[in-house]
Amino acid sequence: MTGETVLFVDDEEHLRLAAAQSLQLADLDVTCLDQADKALALVGRSFPGVLVTDIRMPGMDGIDLMRRSLEIDPEFPVILVTGHGDVELAVQCMREGAYDFLEKPYAPSRLVDTVRRALDKRRLTLENRALRSQVGGRDAIEARLTGRSAQMVALRHRIRAIAETEADVLIVGATGTGKEVAARALHRASSRSERPFVHINCAALPEALIESELFGHEAGAFPGATRARYGKFEHGRGGTVFLDEIESMPQPMQAKLLHVVQDRAITRLGSNDPVELDVRFIAASKTDLEAAAAAGRFRSDLLYRLNVVTLRVPDLTERREDVPRLFVQLVNEAAARYKRPAPAIPGAVLNAVAARDWPGNVRELRNAADRFALGLDLDIGVNGVGAGPGTAPVSLAEQLAEHEKALIAASLTAHAGSLKETYEALGLSRKALYEKMQKYGLSRDAFTTDEAGA
Repeated sequence: MTGETVLFVDDEEHLRLAAAQSLQLADLDVTCLDQADKALALVGRSFPGVLVTDIRMPGMDGIDLMRRSLEIDPEFPVILVTGHGDVELAVQCMREGAYDFLEKPYAPSRLVDTVRRALDKRRLTLENRALRSQVGGRDAIEARLTGRSAQMVALRHRIRAIAETEADVLIVGATGTGKEVAARALHRASSRSERPFVHINCAALPEALIESELFGHEAGAFPGATRARYGKFEHGRGGTVFLDEIESMPQPMQAKLLHVVQDRAITRLGSNDPVELDVRFIAASKTDLEAAAAAGRFRSDLLYRLNVVTLRVPDLTERREDVPRLFVQLVNEAAARYKRPAPAIPGAVLNAVAARDWPGNVRELRNAADRFALGLDLDIGVNGVGAGPGTAPVSLAEQLAEHEKALIAASLTAHAGSLKETYEALGLSRKALYEKMQKYGLSRDAFTTDEAGA
């Protein structure tokens, strides 16, 4: 049943017929049942209707039906129909969670009005649950991909936009930026979230065994294969297969992977029978695969199969304003992991964290957070902001602007978005702080502790 439905339960046929007529004349769908257990079989947390039940019935009575229905869903509207001697009992049941009660004999209009109010309540309950579920999905993505920079907001937006599709995805980014984290967030936000997420590190697979590892084999397929074995692709059926460091896959295997991605089927070693494969592929690379394809190191046809959608995870140097908040989160996670109280983080530490470069990106920042949570010296003296080896020169003015932006973001983080405490700590006037925040695109709301989902 998908529409709003009234379950009406009574062991007396003439009362069922009268109720059905009254509700149908009011354009309400009704299902009449003569036994409580038949109604209980239809009740569920997503059932878009209400229950009207007589109290006195053979077998399971209306009160037992109410209690068992509320065990399934405490917010499910149950309307009790009572005789004159059961009114006190019905009032007691309302204290236990019943929505309302009708005393026999009741006017048809009273039945219709009560049911309409109960249906309105049920509709609102289900709508609120759907909204909370959507917000929960956003929170789950933000919990994995923290940051209020434009780059991270855009990344989360793209993940939400493609999560429910079946499109294969290529994730690109430097070492340590969080490509696996993005892949897991995409999986968790998809309809495959309850199915396996199979992580395959292509760089770590032994070349001699890579085909067996991925495709599996039949007994006797090669010396030592004493029994049949599923490969990693089959373990991912119904879920997501994450091909990490795809650029490291040997070219002969790239050709075989192309057929798997294209045909959604594999053939185990030692077999001629194809096995259908219901998986979504997510690949990740720290190198430019288009350049690798142009140089002949990576198959261009495989690249075009994998990058139906491309997600780019930015370096920390591109989202420096996110670093202080991310560091606080990582310290709290480390403290919980090591079963220690979360330490207070002085503003000077956040300033230093924000001002230095993190060539190892989030992975390196996480290691620093772990050391801080363990009470060890950080050794994060400011290394300077701006160009790293092999990058284009950055002017002094640009370096100073990045440094200033990072320090303001660090101070806002340290003071939970309090502007007064921030401008006093930085030795600025209120007007100067406002102007600088506007210049750097910093919003106070992004640094308050009750941050909303982006």
